[in-house]
Amino acid sequence: MLDLSVSAVLLYSIFGAAVLIYFPYLLVAYARFQVGMDLAAPRAMFDKLPAYGQRATWAHQNSFETFVVYLAAALLAYLTKIESSTVMGCAIAYPISRFFYSVFYIANIPLGRSLMFGVGSFCSGALFVLSLMAVK
Repeated sequence: MLDLSVSAVLLYSIFGAAVLIYFPYLLVAYARFQVGMDLAAPRAMFDKLPAYGQRATWAHQNSFETFVVYLAAALLAYLTKIESSTVMGCAIAYPISRFFYSVFYIANIPLGRSLMFGVGSFCSGALFVLSLMAVK
């Protein structure tokens, strides 16, 4: 078993979450090749994508939006040097929830997508609260 500090897990979590932003884009790229690349108007092409490609696009865009919040929360927890199992759990749960968020979004499973969005949002919020409590 790996014996990592909470700080290390937070940093790996940030890296993992950043990489996962591009997970849904793999399917976007595949869908774009299916309908034909239109480099003159790439955004107009999204309306032509199959349904899974459109959902992958939305999952990709949402990943950017939520990553910014998580990045701030995780960096605050890192800077305040909180050593707790709750922080560790949130740092592990966030990227996992974002992976499954994308899977459920692309597979068109709204309940799963919403649950994973809630888990990720809770993790970000918990890290903010714990960081603020540590600073007092």
